[in-house]
Amino acid sequence: MSRNADNRMLQLLRDTIVSTVRGEGPDLSARQLAVFLSCYLEDGAHTVRGLAQSLNVSKPAITRALDRLSELDLARRKVDPLDRRSILVQRTLKGSAYLRDLRGVMEEACADDVVVRAPILSSVASLQTRRAG
Repeated sequence: MSRNADNRMLQLLRDTIVSTVRGEGPDLSARQLAVFLSCYLEDGAHTVRGLAQSLNVSKPAITRALDRLSELDLARRKVDPLDRRSILVQRTLKGSAYLRDLRGVMEEACADDVVVRAPILSSVASLQTRRAG
């Protein structure tokens, strides 16, 4: 990808973050957003241990991020009924709405920018193909 396209993608990221900071919704840290997106974009059950491993951060860091996400009702913890030592992270309706809003902000920011939009659409198509297969 060209440097110009890279800069446009970074601008899209900046515009998205600025929009969320200025908006009425929650203002998440990078770590909180990474945990949130991992839970909502990756299928399957999520545990504190699994999130820590996949994001390569400590379990206490995941716990702090989940404390904030729980406080905002963007995620919820539940004891795993099959292994009572393990904590499952569940999605919420408010979290799903936040994800939808975040998607809308990003789509709006890149709607007219073909240089940025093409690789994003290609990545989305690739993810959908992998999930279907």
